[in-house]
Amino acid sequence: MQKFHAVKDVILSDTEMFLTIDEKQYSFKLSDISSKLQNATQQERNTFTISTSGYGIHWPLLDEDLSIDGLLGIKHEPKRINKYAKDRT
Repeated sequence: MQKFHAVKDVILSDTEMFLTIDEKQYSFKLSDISSKLQNATQQERNTFTISTSGYGIHWPLLDEDLSIDGLLGIKHEPKRINKYAKDRT
């Protein structure tokens, strides 16, 4: 299994989410990342699982998922295929 990120120390306050990703500490305003988390109860916020690959965080009581790459602003572009390239093997 490919490991995307090491995610730990996830703490949610009424207004922010604090967590450690790949040994670096981050904080995000809930209003910027998720209206569901922003409007959730503390119990709903604190009931989450981190994917074993470190790809994302899931809140089952809210049916909410956040990808770690999305939080960090990492964008994945599709690989371009040159349809005019010929197989030269």
